[in-house]
Amino acid sequence: MATLSDDVFDSGLDYITTNVDELHICSAEPTTYAEATSTYSLGSDSVTVGAAADRGAGGREVVVPAISGGSVTSTGTASHYALVKTGTSELIATGSLSSTQGVTSGDSFTLTSFAIGIPDPV
Repeated sequence: MATLSDDVFDSGLDYITTNVDELHICSAEPTTYAEATSTYSLGSDSVTVGAAADRGAGGREVVVPAISGGSVTSTGTASHYALVKTGTSELIATGSLSSTQGVTSGDSFTLTSFAIGIPDPV
């Protein structure tokens, strides 16, 4: 059976923890920083991602904390999230939300916490 040290997984996940400073909810999955923060962005909030830890299904993960007061800047249906580093205009990670969420400009949004993980090798 193949194995990798937790340090191997943690190196990649630590990049997320160290560099992500903002989460955007988006109307489509962005592929660039500009799409994440402008074209598809419906709102954002600052975020601090947790340190790498064991993943329940094997491997390692980081947890993006719940958001309770994100600022909605455009009306639409949020279907994806984007994690970015604003200082370097870097898109670090994207993914689908667990369910779509209708949002209205001027309101706030909430998200439950979620994990980004790397499974053990097979």
